[in-house]
Amino acid sequence: MNKRLIVALDVPDLKSAKKLVKILYPTVEIFKVGSILFTACGQEVINMVHKAGAQIFLDLKFHDIPNTVARAAEEAVKAGVFMFNVHASGGTKMMSETVQATRKMAANLAKPKPLVLAVTVLTSIDESDLRQQGILKSVKEQVLYLATLAKEAGCDGVVCSVEEAQAIRRNLGSDFVIVTPGIRPQGSDLTDQKRISTPRNAIEAGADYLVVGRPIIEAQDPLAVSNKMLEEMGM
Repeated sequence: MNKRLIVALDVPDLKSAKKLVKILYPTVEIFKVGSILFTACGQEVINMVHKAGAQIFLDLKFHDIPNTVARAAEEAVKAGVFMFNVHASGGTKMMSETVQATRKMAANLAKPKPLVLAVTVLTSIDESDLRQQGILKSVKEQVLYLATLAKEAGCDGVVCSVEEAQAIRRNLGSDFVIVTPGIRPQGSDLTDQKRISTPRNAIEAGADYLVVGRPIIEAQDPLAVSNKMLEEMGM
């Protein structure tokens, strides 16, 4: 069950990230490196997490022309990350070329192929935000639509909120990976998230991996909170 909890290293520098990894590993075995920390530290933070023995979810949400994203995916393979993501809204061609490039580079280097995930609709977005973008579908409809495109393009799974996880599992099958951010213990503040859930609800909805950031990394005792969440996930 430990391998299903991903802690987001949403901190500004390598020192802070290293401290968290030292506290949490091996209770937590996968850490998410996002745009803030990667921009600050780059490959250095990836090397640090790997040296500690943990795995990485590279959360850079690639979204560009197909060739550019495919080349970025090749670099993610070289870095040895466990999973990385692209924006599904980048289109089928972008996703398909990225998947193909990932497979080819992994085979060439004789490395495990990272999971390629498609970001559907960010958990900070609700239907009023979609309307501003000219999208008239409901959030759930848009997420399922993008998830279907991602599967057709060969992606291993998606990033979505728990609210859409059940529909994705039902429509796209048991082997399609679902990663759910926006996980909060019962009674937590929403902060800037609009579609959140508890660990128990996420597992019951069919999520494979749960991403937790602030409730753990801002806690006085991050390890205790991690263990509490793992207990909830184990039911």
